[in-house]
Amino acid sequence: MGQSGSLFKAFIRFILDDIKELQTETDEAKKAAKVERIIDNLQKTLED
Repeated sequence: MGQSGSLFKAFIRFILDDIKELQTETDEAKKAAKVERIIDNLQKTLED
């Protein structure tokens, strides 16, 4: 797999880590903020 494939895998690892954090978050306000952060990061990635 080339450089772009490795970068994509790294990006997926970051997203997966963020989603795993959501599973353990008990505070609904913090959970909502984390979801917004993930969505924002994904949107920015698509726009780049």
